[in-house]
Formats: sequence, C-alpha cells, structure tokens
Amino acid sequence: MVLSIMGLIMSLVGPRVLGYLTDSKEKMARIQVETLSSAVELFFIDNGRYPLEPEGLDALLAPPPTLRTWNGPYLKGANVPVDPWGKPYRYASKDRGRSYVIISEGAPGREHDGAHKRVSAAPSQQMSRNGTSFR
Repeated sequence: MVLSIMGLIMSLVGPRVLGYLTDSKEKMARIQVETLSSAVELFFIDNGRYPLEPEGLDALLAPPPTLRTWNGPYLKGANVPVDPWGKPYRYASKDRGRSYVIISEGAPGREHDGAHKRVSAAPSQQMSRNGTSFR
C-alpha cells in the first residue's frame, strides 16, 4: 500500500522535477553563453577583432601567437567551460574575426522532440548616432 502511494506520488511529481532540471540547465547555458560573449567582446576591444575560428574560445585564456595587444585572460579558470550537458560550446567566426557565434546545442538526443532549445549569442551591434554600424 505504501509503495503504491509512493509510486503514484512519483508518477505525478517526477515529470515536473525533470522539467525544472531541464529549465535550470537551459538557464545556466544562457548565462554561460552570455559570459563567454562578454569575454569575446573584451577580446575585441583589446585586439580589434574577435578570435578567429582556429583560435576559438581558447584565445580567451592564452594569447594567439600573432597578437601583441592581447590583455587577457578574459575568462577565469584554466579551461573554457563546457555546457551544462558536458559538451563544449561551439564557436564560429567569419569575416576574419569581424563576427562570431557561440552555441550550445542543448540536451543530447533531444534535437527533434520539441523540448530541445539551442542557446547562442552573436556580437551586439554597436551603432553610431546616425544608425550605421561601427563594424
């Protein structure tokens, strides 16, 4: 009797708890992507460009060999963080370091079930007073 009541409670509460865990991981991924994006923006301020794709997010921790204006590290810690699902963040850069995107693909195996959320950040558009982009 007690086991059946516990089973009933778990069947009602379990999905809700799993939903909260998924939501918190997605929130953590958004926070980490914003932190990485802020670090990439600081890199841009010092170097006049974003890290190139081959340099990746590691350029936030150690200077690329060709940069003399690197003032990092731009992240705390010895390593670039992984997303809440244990996967590395994807970094892509285009136009010789003039744009970038940072992506967490979200929960593994959930790409097509409607619950999957991709978290990403791109550079903020800095606009002049007349509305044209500085970059």
